[in-house]
Amino acid sequence: MYFESYKSILYSDTLVPDIFISEYMPSMDGNCTKVYLYCLFLSKYNKKVSAEEIAKAIGIDASKVRDALIYLSNVGIISWKEDHVLINDIKEKEIKKIYRLKTTSSPEEAVHSSERNKRRNCIITAINNNFFQGVMAPSWYTDIDAWFDRYRFDEDVMYALFQHCYNHKGLSKQYIVKVADSWSSKGIKNSFDLDAYSIEYQKFKEVKLKIVKKLKRKDFLTEYEDEYIEKWVMDYKYDFDIIDLALKKTTAISRPSFDYVNKILATWHEKGLRTKEDIIAYEREQKQNSPRQSKAPASSVPQHDNFQQRKYDDDFYNSFFDNLAK
Repeated sequence: MYFESYKSILYSDTLVPDIFISEYMPSMDGNCTKVYLYCLFLSKYNKKVSAEEIAKAIGIDASKVRDALIYLSNVGIISWKEDHVLINDIKEKEIKKIYRLKTTSSPEEAVHSSERNKRRNCIITAINNNFFQGVMAPSWYTDIDAWFDRYRFDEDVMYALFQHCYNHKGLSKQYIVKVADSWSSKGIKNSFDLDAYSIEYQKFKEVKLKIVKKLKRKDFLTEYEDEYIEKWVMDYKYDFDIIDLALKKTTAISRPSFDYVNKILATWHEKGLRTKEDIIAYEREQKQNSPRQSKAPASSVPQHDNFQQRKYDDDFYNSFFDNLAK
């Protein structure tokens, strides 16, 4: 006995998991989204179609449909079984990522873990509410937990990390990891470390603005140029007055670059020159010790007293004075 239910397409619905909207769709282009939604639609009716037929139905090239199917397969949304396309249950996939088997631990470890998790949960909840409008995708929870373990950030530093990225380039995971790597390399773990770094970062921004004005740059500095300035300010601990000395030395070349300025400042740093006075004294000494070019070639002969005297006899003088008398 078979029971069948028929519903006109006019009254039917295609359910899209929220996890797709929050987790996968932001990183997809429009073609991948269209192909996935159409595959969901076809899967309800067990339809057999080709890439060309899908392309005609949704109005894109067949090659782009194939590219989209490959992308969807790579991220685990669909999978292939012979000539069948299977729509994976991405909700179950995310649950398996979040679920972790518990291991045994001592009572002391359990208490410490419980207290730590309470603090982390409070910060993660704040991140969810303030930066994701309360609908943060589940994968963010596992990523944030992993970042806590990797970078050893305190809870307030983790929140500050999201605030910084949100204010600058947005909350892409690649950008957050890049900033977190940078903070970790500078030894930031707690709020005191972050405050000290914030002071240096503010100094970096002020020096950067002065450099842009000095060079009369109308365009934005590149990421690599920013890294140069950050090294001069944060690693070398140089003020703008010292950096300005290096900038002045670029007037001697036709096409100065940040790499050229960096070589000058790196040399000063390696020599242990910390103040403007030290650098001026060093440059003066270098100039004095540099080999001087001779004003005249070695083969040239001095002209003073370097000619042969002409000899005149008495007849010459007598004729000379006779001519004057006339």
